[in-house]
Amino acid sequence: MNASPETTLRPRLGGHILVDQLLAQGTEHVFCVPGESYLAVLDGLHDAAIQVTVCRQEGGAAMMADAYGKLTGKPGICMVTRGPGASNALAGIHIAKQDSTPLILFVGQIERGMREREAFQEMDYRAVFGTQVKWATEIDQVERIPEIVSRAFHVATSGRPGPVVIALPEDMLVEIAEVSDAPRYEVIESAPSSQQLEALAQQLGQARKPIAILGGTRWNQQAVDQFADFATSHQLPVAVQFRRQMLFSTAHPCFVGDVGLGSNPELMRYIKESDLVLLVGGRMSEIASQSYTLLDIPVPAQTLIHVHPDVSELNRVYRSNIGINVSPIAFAQALGSLTAPQAPAWSGERDQLRASYLNWTDPQKITHPGQLQMGQVMSYLRSVLPEDAIMCNGAGNYATWLHRFHRFTRYGTQLAPTSGSMGYGLPAAVGAKRIDPSKTVICFAGDGCFMMHGQEFATAVQYQLPIIVLLIDNGMYGTIRMHQELHYPARLSATELQNPDFAAYAQAFGGHGERVETTEQFAPAFERALASGKPAILHCLIDPQAISPTTTLQKIREKALASQS
Repeated sequence: MNASPETTLRPRLGGHILVDQLLAQGTEHVFCVPGESYLAVLDGLHDAAIQVTVCRQEGGAAMMADAYGKLTGKPGICMVTRGPGASNALAGIHIAKQDSTPLILFVGQIERGMREREAFQEMDYRAVFGTQVKWATEIDQVERIPEIVSRAFHVATSGRPGPVVIALPEDMLVEIAEVSDAPRYEVIESAPSSQQLEALAQQLGQARKPIAILGGTRWNQQAVDQFADFATSHQLPVAVQFRRQMLFSTAHPCFVGDVGLGSNPELMRYIKESDLVLLVGGRMSEIASQSYTLLDIPVPAQTLIHVHPDVSELNRVYRSNIGINVSPIAFAQALGSLTAPQAPAWSGERDQLRASYLNWTDPQKITHPGQLQMGQVMSYLRSVLPEDAIMCNGAGNYATWLHRFHRFTRYGTQLAPTSGSMGYGLPAAVGAKRIDPSKTVICFAGDGCFMMHGQEFATAVQYQLPIIVLLIDNGMYGTIRMHQELHYPARLSATELQNPDFAAYAQAFGGHGERVETTEQFAPAFERALASGKPAILHCLIDPQAISPTTTLQKIREKALASQS
């Protein structure tokens, strides 16, 4: 039920009105870097029942807000100052845009009377953020704060969720007005029609090699469970899109793998040969589609049933046979009405795909150069981590170990940018632990990735958040080096790194830090990190040749040189 708007009017400062609107919309957390351009809002937060996390850089604050949006489905709230602060936050906004995460960024702004003189740190936020957000606006009148904040929550969560940016002129925030609070937003849901469900059942009944591919947002644990029940009754093979492993339990007998980077070739082959693809929630963009090769454009060779909460995404790239404009939550709920076939023609192939997935993701079968074997590390983590542990990462080849070998079994346990943004893992881990201190939170980061937002380790220490960072150090920008060897073999340029002692880095901030050089050192070091009760960094040094689970840099170079000769 909606909260009732304030009925007794009283004079309030603009900054206080804004904070009251956040409370009215159910906001519990704000991630920020303070700035003089929105001091009136900070003053309003002083007495508010909102948890404020002070971050060390605006990009990290925006990424923490993105993590909140991913885990809760509610808009993550971020506040930054004008100009440089807003520019830094753009990295997190881009993630929220490509990942379909609800997020609202409040940005301090110059006084209204100074516009278009290029005043100190002046920016046109509608122009700067316009292509990367669902809505960018500026509040010119203090009386309109409730209206615009309420609309922002609706926009950020409706259809395909995404970010909203609201600029706050400094002088507007110190004006006084008597206004009522807006009622709390509600996410609007619709349901698939009976005709659409009948058509889905008919197409499934005619299929011989179907597959479901899950992605996007607008999911929750109930929807995940309901779709799992549907898959069980129909014996339907189910895959997930790039970095969406938490949408379907890897322990389920119908789960056959992920569709992203370094995916199982047998799964890719099956999708190309399939006769029906049930795409739920996702867009099947570049990474998931293997550079737009799995499905023909504009008309796929497979029968395509596309379920998406935003009508503008249906038939945008792929022409679907059945387009269903509902959220995954509504769709999964409706699937219970479908009758399962007696003996699906595809059950044997599902079992083969399942066996292939289990073999593909067996870390015990993987060895690579060096004394620290990542396959053994992943096997150990699989055995000791609780099922609800939240796994976070940014971008880099190191993330392949996590995505391929970790067994995600619950919703709300994965924070990973489908946008491929470096530096995301640490802020996401801080945000996740801040939201729910009871959860075990693990951050995977490469040496290059970590240094993008490594300063947020100080935030973890400040709020006593015992996250564990597994910092995989190979002394280079590994992904770029891999592509460099592939296209320009033996011509190294701009990819080598000289790194600090990351264990000492952790200790300097007041955290726990250890250096791990061998497989045998990892488990005891991990146990000590857990027992420390502090934010921890395990500085894991791996051989630079161990660029992926399947090959080495030397093999890539030799193959590239051979092809050029």
